[in-house]
Amino acid sequence: MTATALDRRRLTDLLTAERQRFADGHPRSRDAYRAARANLFGGVPMTWMNKAAGGFPLYVDSARGAHVRDLDGHEYVDFALGDTGAMAGHAPAPTVEAVQRRLRDGLTTMMPTTDAAWVGAELARRFGLPLWSFSLTATDANRWAIRLARAVTGRPKILVFSYCYHGSVDEVLVKVDEQGRQVIREGNVGAPVDPTTTTRVVEFNDAAALERELSHGDVACVLMEPALTNIGIVLPEPGFLDTVRRLTRDTGTLLINDETHTLSAGPGGATRAWSLQPDVLTIGKAIGGGVPCGAYGLSAELAARLEAMPDLDLIDMGGVGGTLAGNPVSVAAMRATLEHVLTDDAWGPMTALADRFGDAVQQVVDRHGLPWTVSRLGARVEYRFCDPAPRTGGESAAAADAELEDYLHVYLANRGVLLTPFHNMALMSPATTAADVDRHTEVFSEAVGALV
Repeated sequence: MTATALDRRRLTDLLTAERQRFADGHPRSRDAYRAARANLFGGVPMTWMNKAAGGFPLYVDSARGAHVRDLDGHEYVDFALGDTGAMAGHAPAPTVEAVQRRLRDGLTTMMPTTDAAWVGAELARRFGLPLWSFSLTATDANRWAIRLARAVTGRPKILVFSYCYHGSVDEVLVKVDEQGRQVIREGNVGAPVDPTTTTRVVEFNDAAALERELSHGDVACVLMEPALTNIGIVLPEPGFLDTVRRLTRDTGTLLINDETHTLSAGPGGATRAWSLQPDVLTIGKAIGGGVPCGAYGLSAELAARLEAMPDLDLIDMGGVGGTLAGNPVSVAAMRATLEHVLTDDAWGPMTALADRFGDAVQQVVDRHGLPWTVSRLGARVEYRFCDPAPRTGGESAAAADAELEDYLHVYLANRGVLLTPFHNMALMSPATTAADVDRHTEVFSEAVGALV
């Protein structure tokens, strides 16, 4: 049996029934959504919140640890965790206390605090890059890192991997199509320029294509997730990341590791877990325990090259930095989260729970003879509607089944389990328990059984 050979009529009927159950069971969320359409564009604070398998988003009432409660009083085991932003768990006590203390003493001042130096030293210890600067999002960290790379190399282009995710950075919304052409990614809203004029793009795990595109000598940096995550987890093949590092060095190209999602691999992300050596590293979301933040780290060599450029405006209107970047509240949240919540010791139990989750899913898949696979990245795990697992972004996109995904998501939500809205991805936090994982196993098994 393949995913496309499933009884599609039965799938459609089940999805329709589950959406009706969702609508009947969440009247307050439904009414809040309808009312919000009068003044909120799309009816939501941010338009991606309309990615809702049930037909409208759940409205949150409270969130603690690995659980959330909606306006209708339903409680959920939350494996989405703010798409990594709440990887520390919702409202971790040390982070909340640190933020409350800081709020009483001034939210933003355009002045440094001693917490910032502590966070910089801790990020240096974890990731191996000695010098750090802060932003409010990983998107901004990526934007600013790209500008620094262009400045120091004098090269105009960047290179990314097809179906990568680096936030809303203009240059990264590009892909390789089915004919192998570099094209603008569909749905790109109001692109200032066609990103194929600013960006080269190749498939992940395609070393030959990477070597070909870097040979032009016009690429300032390769911006890379060590494993693709936002098109579903796509893991690097053995030796590929070493080849990326060798080719970038051989061509004088800087390497930027975006660890915003791959932090799930360990306390120093995939960079530390896999002994990678980037010139720049960007991160966001998780390290502030849910408070908006981001950061980028520089190698000593790159920092020295930048500091030796006297005409580089890093202080006023040079396009790098923002008034609220490094504000005392965000920095206090980062320190508390890294010091007391997402500690080095946190990852062992989190990864063990991800393995428990993945092993149980695999058993259900095997029992029903489904050609699905389970992909894992430390504390992150995902089930895919294909076998073998995708090795490129293009293969991962082709394996998508929106109707099947929606069915599983709304079935789970109707029974108190939330996955990341994008794909079938689950993330573990320090607050997640074995009972939480087993609840997913129980409901997932029921959902698959009803389908097949």
